[in-house]
Amino acid sequence: MRKQLIILSAFFISMTVFAQKNELKTAEKAIKSNDFATAIQAINQAEGLIANADEKTKANFYYLKGIALYQNASPLADIDKVGAAFNQLISYEKEIGKAKYTNEIGELLNKLIVTVAENASNDYSKAIETKEDKDYLNAAKKFQQVYTLSPRDTSYLDNAALIYYFGKDYDKSIKLYEKLLDLNYTGITTVYVATDKETKEDVVFSDAKSMNLQVKIGLAENPREEKKESRREIIFKNLAQNYADKGNNEKALEVITKGRAEFPSSYSLLIDEANIYYKSGDNAKFKERLEDAIRLNPTEPTLYYNVGVMNMDQQNIDEAIKNFKKAIELKPDYADAYNNIGAAIIEKTKPIIEEMNKSLSDFKKYDKLQAQQFEIYKEALPYYEKAFSFNKTNISTMQTLMGLYENLEMTDKLNEVRAVYDELKQ
Repeated sequence: MRKQLIILSAFFISMTVFAQKNELKTAEKAIKSNDFATAIQAINQAEGLIANADEKTKANFYYLKGIALYQNASPLADIDKVGAAFNQLISYEKEIGKAKYTNEIGELLNKLIVTVAENASNDYSKAIETKEDKDYLNAAKKFQQVYTLSPRDTSYLDNAALIYYFGKDYDKSIKLYEKLLDLNYTGITTVYVATDKETKEDVVFSDAKSMNLQVKIGLAENPREEKKESRREIIFKNLAQNYADKGNNEKALEVITKGRAEFPSSYSLLIDEANIYYKSGDNAKFKERLEDAIRLNPTEPTLYYNVGVMNMDQQNIDEAIKNFKKAIELKPDYADAYNNIGAAIIEKTKPIIEEMNKSLSDFKKYDKLQAQQFEIYKEALPYYEKAFSFNKTNISTMQTLMGLYENLEMTDKLNEVRAVYDELKQ
């Protein structure tokens, strides 16, 4: 009985090998006749039988599969499947140490990579002009296809992730950015640059050999190597932005936290974290992160301005004024900061006005309180005037300034601002 089973097994294996070779012959014949549908059908039937095939048959199968899917570079070819098939063959022949088909497939693959990359760049140029989501998505898909064809060229995956974001396909962008992080992609590369002697413009070369040759024959000068900085920090930033734009602030903060753990001195990630807290309505955390940012970048006026705004919201008036003044120290023409100092000073009139409303029948006390009110107006006035001098289109500033001039009976000044105001409103 055992002997019979062995004979049956051998018979089954021989039948399987026969079926494999038969299907592969059918595929090869169909490819020569450009009947790619029949070839792919035969390849699909052989696929389930190929696991136990010998090296020669397996290599032949991978080759025919790639060629059938390639369809003589037909526009109907599925680029993702073609790339996977070609790379599967190249990997297999590398594994077995026999490169029978690799050179032929490699040439076809390189031509395809160049064609798809050019199409991707052209589609992206079109998307920049039209600003249409569908055009961005079309370009992004092609950049992703280049990566599928050539997985070593990870920069194309980076391009695709960014352009999917431009096209508002946040899910695809997220998927690709997360893959880039999983691959430990940095984007650090060496760029070879020389100056064209005739045009005096810098030219980027693919390698040092090409650059040096142009220099040697006298067509270029000033050869140099330039390092592209890591993009990993930007990937964290863009991934978080995707989640934030989807409304998932919790996940966005999780990504930022991971990014800041890797880049603890990143000012950009810190600002992004602050903005996410602001969008979430957590003003306390927003202010906290801005103060952290000031410690990292103490010469950025916008940071002091925003901390000043948060202090005003929390009724920390003196602290707010201090922050606005620091912003002006760093940016002397900061109109909004001058405006907000004026607004912060006028906040001090609130308790006085409340007391005035309670003292309507006590004329002496009312007049005394009003005098205090006008003194505060006089203190605020120069800041509004400064704001107006730097920005003569801010309606809110002009309205406040006219109110102050009217209360302080400064008619000439009132008429000057009103003339500008009326002209703008026309």
